[in-house]
Amino acid sequence: MKVNSLRRVLVLINPRSGLGWSFSQLRRAMDNAWDRPGIDLTYQFCQSFEDSTGKVDRAIALGADTIIVVGGDGTVNSIGRMLIGTDVTLGIVPVGSGNGFARHFSIPLSPAKAVLALANGIEQTIDVGVIGDTPFLVTASMAWEAAIAETFEKSPIRGILPYVLAGVQKLFEYVPQDLKVRLDASEEIIFKDPVIFTVANLSQYGGGAKIAPRARADDGYLELVVTRRQDMAKLIANIGRLFDGTIARLPEVVTHRFKEMEVFRERAAPIQMDGELVDAPSRVHVSVRPASLKVLVPR
Repeated sequence: MKVNSLRRVLVLINPRSGLGWSFSQLRRAMDNAWDRPGIDLTYQFCQSFEDSTGKVDRAIALGADTIIVVGGDGTVNSIGRMLIGTDVTLGIVPVGSGNGFARHFSIPLSPAKAVLALANGIEQTIDVGVIGDTPFLVTASMAWEAAIAETFEKSPIRGILPYVLAGVQKLFEYVPQDLKVRLDASEEIIFKDPVIFTVANLSQYGGGAKIAPRARADDGYLELVVTRRQDMAKLIANIGRLFDGTIARLPEVVTHRFKEMEVFRERAAPIQMDGELVDAPSRVHVSVRPASLKVLVPR
């Protein structure tokens, strides 16, 4: 890690993310903490995915060294993947529903406090997960969790409660499929009826739920977390462990660390990647790209 020296900073805002914050309050906090000699500070809004990626491309071409994303995990993913392998540092002001990225790095969930924490923060280089050719920063899921995301996407209401309700609904509807897995070219493992099948680069689902509490951002590994349908009753009875960081201690929760994984499924199905659904074939390749993204985190 090193102290970040900033010159040209773009604040890229998704105005559709989250509730309970205003641009005027955010700009006041940004100006107070960041608008100082030696920093060229600009603001732009994400009007669409294509619009935001175009603005990031132009910012990089014009020499931006830091892009601060004001949004949720989906926006963070779409912008962050463009910065992989560059010298541009990603900062996050979390205003989404889950904010798994911010929670992992203890970035305050108050926009004003997050702005101040990043202004006094440090640069860290982290790993990135990749499925096929698509990067993810936080988690990717291939079972019940992906089905939850599909239902949640259709909800007009954001937040943790609608996500939990979507999960309950999908738990009764979801039909698992067996997954055959090869980890780091080792022998194949068959997971029968998995309900949770999550690949974690960071520890959080979001909302404070630590699905992979042992996951580290810069160790060169991803973490696989698996549970079967028949074990769901015990997991639900121990739901508090998901929030206090002890879920992995349950014998019903199987975890594996890996650098490369091949997944063979009976049928193609969408995958949840940082809260967004992505279509995927029946055979899925997962890998880690070590030390490939610069991020700004609190001291």
